[in-house]
Amino acid sequence: MLNDSSFAIHPNLEKDKEKEIIFYDIGALLSFEQKGNVFHILCENGFVCILFYRNDIVRIVMNQNAEPSLVSSIACIKQPEHVDVQVKKIGKETIILNTPKLIVELHPSPLRVQIKDQNGSIILAETKLGMGYTNTNHVYCFKQMDEDDHFYGFGEKTGFLEKRGEKLTMWNSDVFAPHNPETDPLYQSIPYFMTVRKGKAHGLFFDNTWKTTFDLKSYEDCYSFSAEGGQLDYYVFAGPTPKDVIEQYTDLTGRMPLPPKWALGYHQSKYSYKSEQEVRELADTFIEKQIPIDAIYLDIHYMDGYRVFTFDKANFPNPEKLIADLKKAGIHTVPIVDPGVKKDPEYHIYREGVLGDYFCKYLEGNIYIDEVWPGLCAFPDFSKTKTQQWWGEKHAFYTNLGIEGIWNDMNEPAVFNETKTMDVDVIHENDGELKTHKEFHNVYGLFMEKATYEGLKKLLNGKRPFLLTRAGFSGIQRYAAVWTGDNRSFWEHLEMALPMCMNLGISGVPFCGADVGGFAHDANGQLLVRWMQAGSFIPFFRNHNNLQSIRQEPWAFGEKYEKMIKKYIELRYQWLHHFYTLFKEASQTGFPVMRPLFLEYPHDPNVTNLSDQFLVGDNVLIAPILRPDTKCRTVYLPEGEWINYWTDEKLLGGKFIIVEADLSTLPIFIKRGTMIAQGSVKQSTKIPETKLEIHLYRNDQGVSTYRLYDDDGETFAYENGDYFLKTLTCHQSERSIHFTITNENETYKPSWKEWNLVIHLVDKPVSLYINDKKIGQENMSVDLAKKTITVTLNESFA
Repeated sequence: MLNDSSFAIHPNLEKDKEKEIIFYDIGALLSFEQKGNVFHILCENGFVCILFYRNDIVRIVMNQNAEPSLVSSIACIKQPEHVDVQVKKIGKETIILNTPKLIVELHPSPLRVQIKDQNGSIILAETKLGMGYTNTNHVYCFKQMDEDDHFYGFGEKTGFLEKRGEKLTMWNSDVFAPHNPETDPLYQSIPYFMTVRKGKAHGLFFDNTWKTTFDLKSYEDCYSFSAEGGQLDYYVFAGPTPKDVIEQYTDLTGRMPLPPKWALGYHQSKYSYKSEQEVRELADTFIEKQIPIDAIYLDIHYMDGYRVFTFDKANFPNPEKLIADLKKAGIHTVPIVDPGVKKDPEYHIYREGVLGDYFCKYLEGNIYIDEVWPGLCAFPDFSKTKTQQWWGEKHAFYTNLGIEGIWNDMNEPAVFNETKTMDVDVIHENDGELKTHKEFHNVYGLFMEKATYEGLKKLLNGKRPFLLTRAGFSGIQRYAAVWTGDNRSFWEHLEMALPMCMNLGISGVPFCGADVGGFAHDANGQLLVRWMQAGSFIPFFRNHNNLQSIRQEPWAFGEKYEKMIKKYIELRYQWLHHFYTLFKEASQTGFPVMRPLFLEYPHDPNVTNLSDQFLVGDNVLIAPILRPDTKCRTVYLPEGEWINYWTDEKLLGGKFIIVEADLSTLPIFIKRGTMIAQGSVKQSTKIPETKLEIHLYRNDQGVSTYRLYDDDGETFAYENGDYFLKTLTCHQSERSIHFTITNENETYKPSWKEWNLVIHLVDKPVSLYINDKKIGQENMSVDLAKKTITVTLNESFA
């Protein structure tokens, strides 16, 4: 009996209660020293380092046991710039670190960090509690919370746009159960957020890959962020505008590469199209019905027993011909690839993984095996460079067939056990710096995307890969688009998709979307129409649903709904050039394509938690209908004047209005005085654009600018300067319109040879000048009913 042995006096038996959690404050500052560009602080209960990455970015690291490591996670790619930091002391105690954009004050007893802008306004301040840790090795940081603070970002989270009053966990999780406002966590962990206070913004990124928690709920006057291990390692971004914060954060964690144009088109998916015949019939139906499409997805049933890097020869006897025929029709094939590799000694991928030492193991050396779709599986250890290279090279199986896009799912990683993921005791070799899965879990998907993207990029010989992922961490935007996982065909999930995608955009992930129509449950015609309307203006536009749900292809609910759905898929292609220009901007600045209104109007109190409408760029407002049997809704128009896209009706901003919108109408508004680009309807992006229009929504005064960008849409030649860029500047007055067209770069020649300038809201005679040349009436097409003037521009206006 155990009670008859020494076990009877085991110390753990003394406590029936849970272990008491004790918090240790970092304590008083004992010494301060500058070594190069790093400021080292010794405190009573630990060590702190401060390092400036730019004049407006500062990094603070605490380690309770030793000098902090300044090795960043995979999320960070930026090296510190040279920053001229002035060090001052106030009195005998307070230390001031001063850059042209930031003031960092160190108050010593106990150490409290206060960060101000150069005007002396507080950005971040600590409370009675500051940095510290617990006897369970959790690290904590507490910050003051102003009553005017509003919090955004945190990546992929359910609920409304603003996150004040919530407690958010970062731990990548496979969540098939219905997503609702309390579902947390989900598939992505992005431990970053933005605070907007009285119109000014700052940001914070907690670079810790362990399970982390952001508590914006427990206290009225402070919030905390914490992790279950590792260091307290965070960056502060000074702003002062929301866009500045995004630029600063994505300078640190990277920006989205410009995707191929076909990735911006309409995509059709299902779990699953189970045979070559079904896929061909699907493609033929799109073509026969003249519904535009650029991609068809293959879910797990295309594989031989769900083995990755295989095709089921019975149901897909000739995948090479299928993929070639689809591509000839302008349709790309995107197969799913999961990380689980079936445990089968006759399966070449498993054999290579075992013999090459590519799989995750326990410390004792045995391979971690658990169940996913194929049954018992091993999982690649993507922390190892050699595994990343091997996995990337394996994608030649797909690229040799003509595939240019891959869909990664189940990469949290999802495992069919009680924890839903890998045993946290599994070891990741990490090129010699061992980490347990408890530390590596949140970045497993990010490392997988890195391996896949870099492999595809090498294999595609200059073509841009497209990669879609379910799981990720900060920095995921460098490799993949993100979709929000297994949502439902509920009106509430249509509504929830908008703030989820807006917060992903704020979090550095501009290429994102949700399963249009909903993945599980059953859609209906009305829901699918309204979701398609919204989806046509969301960056990633894919219809995807479950094997057990009724079909929801564009024609699934009959001709009445099909006609409306087709209208908005076509509209996506008409707007594609405008989207492409915004994606180019996102690749350079990090700014999202789909934007919450506060990003452009941070001082407007009416947009603080406006979750059911969004901007495309800075001048197009989309207000979807989000309830059944609804033909009108309240829309908030920010300051200025706005134009109804469908009617050219002028509407005064700065107020809420009631907008009527029958089932065939998506409310769209254009900011008066601005421009958009429009192309033609086409079956796919493979068909060259032949006619482009620039629409100016004329104002009686003011200046507007539009950057017209194009490139080949499929290679990286644009990185070497092979692109087309014109800047259109328009000076408007009551009686005249002066356009200046500036050639910024014309190395690339676009497919369209002429383009139209369409001027709206012309209700009285005006003089039109282009590059100081007056345009005669004979060169204008005037539509008095629509109050528009159209001028055809050719290369003489280049």
